[in-house]
Amino acid sequence: MTVVQGAFERPQDLPASPMKIMFVFILGAFFEFLNQTLMNIALPHIMQDFDITASTAQWLVTAYLLVNGVLVPISAFLMHTYSTRSLFLTAMGAYFVGSLVAGFSPTFHVLLAGRVLQAVGAGLMMPLMMAVFLTIFPPEQRGKAMGVMGLALILAPALGPTLSGWIVEYAHWRMLFFLFLPFILVDIFLAVLWLGPIIPITRPKWDPLGAFFAVVGFGSLLYGTSEAGTKGWGDAEVLTTIVLGVLFVGFFVLRSLTQDTPLLEFRVFRSPVFTLGLLIGSLATFAMYSAMVLLPLYLQTIRGFTPLEAGLLLLPGSLVMGLFSPVAGALFDRFGPRPLAFFGFLITLITTYAFSHLTLETTYEHLIWLYTLRGIGLGFYMMPLMAVGMNYLPQSLQSHGTAMQNTIRMVAGSVGTSFLVTVMSQATKAHLGSSADALSGPVRSEIFAQVVHGMASLGVPIPLAQNALSLQLFGTVQKAAFVAGINDAFRVSFWILFVPLFLTFLLPRRARPEVPPSELST
Repeated sequence: MTVVQGAFERPQDLPASPMKIMFVFILGAFFEFLNQTLMNIALPHIMQDFDITASTAQWLVTAYLLVNGVLVPISAFLMHTYSTRSLFLTAMGAYFVGSLVAGFSPTFHVLLAGRVLQAVGAGLMMPLMMAVFLTIFPPEQRGKAMGVMGLALILAPALGPTLSGWIVEYAHWRMLFFLFLPFILVDIFLAVLWLGPIIPITRPKWDPLGAFFAVVGFGSLLYGTSEAGTKGWGDAEVLTTIVLGVLFVGFFVLRSLTQDTPLLEFRVFRSPVFTLGLLIGSLATFAMYSAMVLLPLYLQTIRGFTPLEAGLLLLPGSLVMGLFSPVAGALFDRFGPRPLAFFGFLITLITTYAFSHLTLETTYEHLIWLYTLRGIGLGFYMMPLMAVGMNYLPQSLQSHGTAMQNTIRMVAGSVGTSFLVTVMSQATKAHLGSSADALSGPVRSEIFAQVVHGMASLGVPIPLAQNALSLQLFGTVQKAAFVAGINDAFRVSFWILFVPLFLTFLLPRRARPEVPPSELST
């Protein structure tokens, strides 16, 4: 493969300074990633305005996930076919137009179309940004660069629920689409000035059959696993789409292994460090969704906090997570991945165990401190795990490495979310059944009768007293069962986290190999 003239080869060939290029990407990525978590809190209001059901409104989230899942596996091909500036402007342009379409949408279907356009931008942005940073920064500076990238990757989605709750409560959900448009226009202008050919353009051959396998495979797999949490893993639609996804992903892998220039290069797995880092990162992604998914359910469904109050509780931990990411990146360049990853996982493990002991009286302040401490742990291991795997890949495979990392972690996050929601649901049903059996005993029946007669002596009619007490008992039992189910899901997450904790001892001591990695043989 020949490199097109004008592609970046030496630092002085860059169209602008690395810091300017980084600023353009961080600014654009921040708003695109922020958009990922804005919708959940606004869904009830959108359902009311468009008179649609919850399952219909959920497509605003599902469609976004699917478009991301389809674009990421083919992002390596796109990065070596089109210039960095063209892809960045396409991503930001799609986000801008999608925001306008969604903001002015007269119907739900128009809103969904705008949301899909936004997802096109986000699907291109993440792998493109990672590949560019790996290209413009030498290995000894990549930890710091990836750490700064964590500000957009971690901080922006974490701010989404709080910001969305505030906007929905004090303005209108359409402002979610209009608020950031001026910043996007500024970033597009800066991209025109500062971006150019950065990632070498090699014009790989387009593989339509491989693309078909990737789209159907990863799209079906992500859809099936995302629906499993609500419909159950035994649902016919869920099983069908997951089996279809696994089958076509298998076809895609076989196709990629037989092509000279595959859409996604599986030779990256010939690097043991890349494979180990991706395995640890995927298990961490699988388990870290416990607090991100279960805690909002506990706060809003059980404790009755508003979306804004729930978002504010999670905000300090999210800020700490984002702010510690650059710190961890700098430490990674100096001390390597092993101590940082172990320390981060240890904190995450301890806080996950603490979260498995929630009660109906757990204080707001206690939850804030726990989640903030957990954010420190996540901030210490997320970026080092991504950076070390890429440092041990040759330059020619790093665009494929970023695409592979994002694809696998996306699937792991979807599976992890649905799995933990399923554990919580099944455990809640079991605890509710046990509580109902306990309430039906003769001692409880006698106490119930005494309370009813006591209320009757105060002038409350017996039927009314029975109904009121039954409702109160059932509500209390139901809440207690829900909390117990959430605690069980946290315990499962706690045991899963032991696996990546011990795997950190297999990570290399160095942030990068002493000798730059050469081409991996086929």
